[in-house]
Amino acid sequence: MKSIAVLGSTGSIGRASLDVVAAFPDRFHVAALAAGRSLERLARQVELHEPELVSIEREEDVPRLRALLPSEFRGRIRIVAGPAGLEEAASLPGADIVVAGLVGAVGLRSAHAAVAAGKRLALANKEALVVAGELLVAAARRSGAEILPVDSEHSAIHQALSCGKPAEVHRLVLTGSGGPLLTRDLATFEGITVDEALAHPTWKMGPKISVDSATMMNKGLEVIEAHFLFGVAPSKIDVLIHPQSVIHSFVEFVDGSLVAQMARNDMRFPILYALSHPNRLPNPFGRLDLVGVGRLEFQEVDPRRYPALGLARAALEAGGGMPAVVNAANEVAVGAFLEGKISFPDIVAVVSETAAAYGRVSGPGSLDEAEEIDRTARQSASRIARTLARAS
Repeated sequence: MKSIAVLGSTGSIGRASLDVVAAFPDRFHVAALAAGRSLERLARQVELHEPELVSIEREEDVPRLRALLPSEFRGRIRIVAGPAGLEEAASLPGADIVVAGLVGAVGLRSAHAAVAAGKRLALANKEALVVAGELLVAAARRSGAEILPVDSEHSAIHQALSCGKPAEVHRLVLTGSGGPLLTRDLATFEGITVDEALAHPTWKMGPKISVDSATMMNKGLEVIEAHFLFGVAPSKIDVLIHPQSVIHSFVEFVDGSLVAQMARNDMRFPILYALSHPNRLPNPFGRLDLVGVGRLEFQEVDPRRYPALGLARAALEAGGGMPAVVNAANEVAVGAFLEGKISFPDIVAVVSETAAAYGRVSGPGSLDEAEEIDRTARQSASRIARTLARAS
């Protein structure tokens, strides 16, 4: 029986993780839940899974959450709050595996707390590696912690890499659907609405990652994540458009063999793999119908349509703190777009101008330094976004 702490339990990754746990009650048990402000949904999760610890974003919400719980739960479940509470959930002694399902750089310290405590980290929060990949990998090396990816692309690569030795890897190939704008006329990008950017053709995701898919910044961040997860040089990490999203990624070996991983478009698949590895459990969530898929297509990435991918690659090549700068600027820009303050093309403009203002940044030597890079980059990006908003 493995005990699981789920960070971001009320989000899409958290809910999918709890589906997996519920499907295998003899294998997994929830030790801790951490969420933001969706207190009603969190209360239902607490009642269903009975964790020993619950963490919420704000201290002032503790009485309200406690009131939402059935009376028999109020005395035996401990509720904590704030960043310290999140880190406590991530490093809980009774938890074997920590699912990092938070969105954005806010998940950095909790991810670090999990690996520093020697936990298996089932990582969906790619931004933590983007902001401080070297620090997380070093902490895991010191403690003996495992970092297993929950992103479908990196889970696919993790599985395919088992077919050869590290020295036999020629390249990693991340696949991406191209999002909802794959065939849209480039001349009309200025008029893209929030709803159009969120209309992902193959995955159901939260708003931030859906917009990242539309710009393909998500693939750029995944290239950075793959570099830190697998220790592969940036020049050996490629991206292809694969509209069907059936092949989640593949590895090409030096002998020319391509090893791909295929599955339904369901995040419960990579979550189950991360929780059960090195074993495989019978999947109750359905099977891939290859005949129904019909055909598999691949295209090169058009840099005119998806310039965000190039910005992320340039940040990785520059090294140091530049991936953190690009990630912070992108989070600010996506937020501004979702609020209707800037246009869709302005997302890339904010990221590009922020990166250009920095040029190069030394890599963080501590979490404090990583968060300082993130904070100052957000300030710069916010100023640029406000300027673009006034000009529009």
